[in-house]
Amino acid sequence: MSGFVFKQFKVEHEQCAMKVSTDGILLGAWAKLTHGQRALDIGTGTGLLALMCKQRAVHLAITAVEIDGSAYQQARQNIAQSPWPDIALYHQRIQEFEADSPFDVVISNPPYFNNSLKGDDAGRNTARHTDDLSFTQLITAFKRLTNTNALFNVILPCEEAKLFIADALLQGLYLQHHCLVQTKKTKPATRSLMCFGYQEVDCTPQHLIIHNQDGQYSDDFVNLCKDFYLKM
Repeated sequence: MSGFVFKQFKVEHEQCAMKVSTDGILLGAWAKLTHGQRALDIGTGTGLLALMCKQRAVHLAITAVEIDGSAYQQARQNIAQSPWPDIALYHQRIQEFEADSPFDVVISNPPYFNNSLKGDDAGRNTARHTDDLSFTQLITAFKRLTNTNALFNVILPCEEAKLFIADALLQGLYLQHHCLVQTKKTKPATRSLMCFGYQEVDCTPQHLIIHNQDGQYSDDFVNLCKDFYLKM
């Protein structure tokens, strides 16, 4: 499978269990990054989110962590060939990762299948199922590796998002920004873009519709993603 070409970089993904997806592009374009100087991408896969964050906020010192060996090598290639080869990349479990100083921003497109049927592809299972990284472990990692003003950006299917929000609240994290994503206006939301922090604030969900009724991208989606999509 050929790579995915963006306006400022290219992402090869043939070695990765999880390919470039709309979920990742949505999160990379939407994530709240204006806070601080150090960012962490948990489960970077192809390196897409780290690269998108660097394009949006070139001042950020970005670290990316990936457990899967093939995905790690692919991310290494993509980062090295990008305009930002200074992105730091580590091949290890986030539960064991240690940082010299706390992060200000964290971003993750995490696994979300719980107790569901697995396929034969071990890498895809790791990327999609929570066995190796549960929601609780992910939130614990965020708390361990960040300062008390840090922001945590995540995308999940809406049903799993409800579980994540409840788990985060139990661990003292509050939903500060929330965007419900619909493929069309006539269809229910399928994805939740979420940003958590340690401070409790009023959070009114916003809505993003990807396609108009004629099948074209909506103005809101274009405005969000136009800096990345090659033909937008």
